[in-house]
Amino acid sequence: MTTLKSQLQEDLTEAIRARDELRSSTLRLTLTAVSKEEVAGEQARALSDDEVQKVIAREAKKRREAAEAFAQAGRDEQAQRERAEGEVLAAYLPQPLTEEELRELVAQAIAEARTAGAEGPRAMGAVMKIVNPRVAGRAEGGRVAAVVKQLLAAG
Repeated sequence: MTTLKSQLQEDLTEAIRARDELRSSTLRLTLTAVSKEEVAGEQARALSDDEVQKVIAREAKKRREAAEAFAQAGRDEQAQRERAEGEVLAAYLPQPLTEEELRELVAQAIAEARTAGAEGPRAMGAVMKIVNPRVAGRAEGGRVAAVVKQLLAAG
C-alpha cells in the first residue's frame, strides 16, 4: 500500500519527466512542507496519511488565499498560477462536501448536542466539537461554523 507521501513523490518524479513545471513545482513545495512538518516536533517522525492530508489542505488554502490577493491587486497572471497550483493539490484531497451534505451532518450534530443537554449559545461549541471530526478536510471551518449558526438560529 502506498502512502500519500510516497504517492506525492512518485507524481513529482513523473511531472519532472513530463517537464510539467506547474505540477513539479507545486508538488516539490508541498513535499517540502510535509518534510518541515516531520521535523517540527521534538523528534523527527513520519507523518500519517491524515497528517499529510492536513498539510496538503493547508497548502491548498494558502494557494486560494494568494489567488484572491493577487486577483484583488489586479495581478491576474499570478492569480491564475495560484489557482492552477490549488487544483493540482485538490486532486490529493477528499471531495469537498456539498452544501446539502454539510447541512445534514450539522443537523445530526445539533440533534446529538441537544440530547447531551447543550442549549442556547453554549450549543455552538458542543455542535462544532461533534461536527469537526466528521467534516475534517472536506469543508472549511468558516463554512461549517456559518451553517451551524444558521441551523441553530432556525432551531
